Amino acid sequence: MTDTIGYHYIVEAAGCNEEILSDANRIREIFLKAAEVSDMEVKASYFFKFSPTGVSGMVIVAESHISVHTWPEEKYAALDVYTCGEKADPEKAVDYILEQFKAEYAHVSEVKRGIKEEEGTFTHMILTWEEALDRKNGKG
Repeated sequence: MTDTIGYHYIVEAAGCNEEILSDANRIREIFLKAAEVSDMEVKASYFFKFSPTGVSGMVIVAESHISVHTWPEEKYAALDVYTCGEKADPEKAVDYILEQFKAEYAHVSEVKRGIKEEEGTFTHMILTWEEALDRKNGKG
């Protein structure tokens, strides 16, 4: 295991439920529950609904943040989950959010951030994978 300061999950979620992606309050509820199931301590949250569609929002957690930008007309959400420390399980947050968004497909990049190279310098490592999720939009 590489020494790292944090884990940053960058997720392209496709085939999501348009109604959920349009609902700032529903996304806030999903994110707060995602923080809970992944053992993150919520500090603040803010979500904004654009007109006519789309939501941008963020939950600040003691471990860092969970954020999203949605395009309901495309059934697409750009999701970020970043945590530092050993307590939180960011993969659980990602899985929970994808399930709640009813995503049919996800392209995930896990970035190990803050890896010390030498005195005063840091780098990161990226692992990327794709998942075809076994669900149909809006059902299940």
